[in-house]
Amino acid sequence: MPELLSHALIAYSLATIASWRYDWITRPYVTAAMAGAFIPDMAKAALVIPSARVEQLIGLPFDWFGLHTLGAAVCSVLIGVVLVGHDERRRVGVLLSLGASSHLFADVLLRKPTGLSYPLLWPLSRVYPPTPGLYLSTDIWPAVVLSVVAVAVWTVDKRRAPT
Repeated sequence: MPELLSHALIAYSLATIASWRYDWITRPYVTAAMAGAFIPDMAKAALVIPSARVEQLIGLPFDWFGLHTLGAAVCSVLIGVVLVGHDERRRVGVLLSLGASSHLFADVLLRKPTGLSYPLLWPLSRVYPPTPGLYLSTDIWPAVVLSVVAVAVWTVDKRRAPT
């Protein structure tokens, strides 16, 4: 799945570049940013258990897509923050948020037949922002380009590391 790889590479690159400025961003924190990039794709659980089946089981309206919005990402980041030690919460929260927000931003750029993205800011707003339609989620070229960028960032990072 090139899309999931692309989100991980974006988060890796952003967190690694941020680590050049902020010494506290170490490799485990870069990994936290990459984990944050996977948060919105929890909505892919619909591939295993369809929304209609969950709705039937709980007897309430349900849609997995709600997990792919800003509101659900904030809730998921807060859950992730609670799962780490008290001293790590702020840093983990920042990097989980970086990963999740980079994912949501990258998905706003997807090509859609309507020319509109999804309601990114739900539950704050139901507005469907316009999308520039740069790529499809099935395109391989974003993963290739982001792989090259990530390798370049990794190379620069290795040369910056004290020996």
